[in-house]
Amino acid sequence: MRGYKGVIFVITGILMWVSAIGVNAQVLSDESLKFSQVLNWVDRYYVDSINKSDLVENAIIDMLRSLDPHSTYMSKDEVKEMTEPLQGNFEGIGISFNILNDTIFVINPIPGGPSEKVGIKAGDRIVFIDGENVGGIGIKNSDVFAKLRGDKGTKVNVSIHRRLVDELLDFTITRDKIPIFSLDASYMINDDIGYIKINRFAITTMSEFDDALADLTKKGARDLILDLSGNGGGYLDVAIKLADQFLEDSKMIVYTKGEKHPQRKYMSSSRGEFEKGRVVVLIDEGSASASEIVAGAIQDWDRGIIVGRRSFGKGLVQNPMLLFDSSMVRLTIARYYTPSGRLIQKPYDEGFEAYSKDLLNRINNGELSSADSILFPESMKYQTLVSRRTVYGGGGIMPDYFVPIDTSYLSDYYRKLISRGIMNTFILNYVDNNRKKLHNKYEQIGSFIANFEITDDLMSDLTEFADKEGLALVKDDLALSEENIKLVMKSYIARDLWNTNEFYQVINKNNHSLLKAIEVLEKNELYQAALQN
Repeated sequence: MRGYKGVIFVITGILMWVSAIGVNAQVLSDESLKFSQVLNWVDRYYVDSINKSDLVENAIIDMLRSLDPHSTYMSKDEVKEMTEPLQGNFEGIGISFNILNDTIFVINPIPGGPSEKVGIKAGDRIVFIDGENVGGIGIKNSDVFAKLRGDKGTKVNVSIHRRLVDELLDFTITRDKIPIFSLDASYMINDDIGYIKINRFAITTMSEFDDALADLTKKGARDLILDLSGNGGGYLDVAIKLADQFLEDSKMIVYTKGEKHPQRKYMSSSRGEFEKGRVVVLIDEGSASASEIVAGAIQDWDRGIIVGRRSFGKGLVQNPMLLFDSSMVRLTIARYYTPSGRLIQKPYDEGFEAYSKDLLNRINNGELSSADSILFPESMKYQTLVSRRTVYGGGGIMPDYFVPIDTSYLSDYYRKLISRGIMNTFILNYVDNNRKKLHNKYEQIGSFIANFEITDDLMSDLTEFADKEGLALVKDDLALSEENIKLVMKSYIARDLWNTNEFYQVINKNNHSLLKAIEVLEKNELYQAALQN
């Protein structure tokens, strides 16, 4: 009888889903009964014991995968993990941390969060959590999350080891909602150009963007570089609101259309805060979905120019549908089209495996290194809506100015310094040992950028540390990568002294797409030439 009830739940879930999307329930109920009958036989007669829940989940996963690459099933836990970053907050104590030498090391308390309020500082080591030793036991990031996160209003006791303090410091921290920021950086490039980098389109994105834009405008920004490189997307309505900031009233931003989903147009309003200044949008192969909606609208209306590399090409509309057990199906119901009619979604008719290898194929075909490697058939040509210049469909947004990916500095030694966490650990220790001296010498990021240098002695210390960690120095690799290693080291130091905003102010010195955007804005003839094709 227990197995029979399980089948009823499965059928009910399917019927609720069918009803929700208005499909003929009678037709699908026959198929549902067929599936439940097989499941019942497997449960009753199969030679070995089975996990029926796993069987059902795997069947759902395989069914959805056969439809398209982005229709998916998510467990209850996966739903929570997915929505937290987009909701803009989680509940916990509010620290960023790293595990170094089997010790929980506080990188920074989140400003205004519960840890900062009780006096937790960057560089503190967490030794006990609720009386349980957490040092030297092989603790993992997931274990730390489990111990420190919890419902708002609940308390957690931590014991801290702080440099130059002999005894442990005990803190009782009351958990609260912790903001997750979607804006990585916002600063002035020069007297006229502002820069904003957004990492995803979340609930808080527009309030963060509005504050950043107001601050940059106050500082004199007349032109804006909007960095959406690596931005995998997020909420559609947030993308529409962001595009609306740059477009005049009654301009189409995007439209959606599907077999069972009538065409729907999303229009701009008269509330845009940056409708006049010049705009450059940075994209790359990691820019997807909502990022492509913004870039496509700005390009199609000749409102600004796009710099970088062809974007990912994710233009399928997923409708999230909750099942009775709080798991979720994200079902594709429509496709996104830019105002000129370009389909954002890249082809997926060759199957899931081929689709998943698209980026690898782009690399092998030379697309990330040369725009000439990208061939567009005549059928993929479209025209912008003002200048009538040629733009291309067929999947993703093609930039107006192509910037090849820079791999000239990459070496095996450099990759391992980063991927093994060796450089990060070295810099965390360096900043921890020199924090006060560095802050006294460099009170502001501008002074740090202008005057701080990675010395030969510090480079030697890094290579010696790496050697102790099992990474032997390869001199040819170091010669190839040294300048970029120094830049990354300096950016890590800036991050650990201040935050991600300062990190990007340093690391962006070698961002070729950003450098091209600056050149285009400083040489207006380049900007205008792109808009006139």
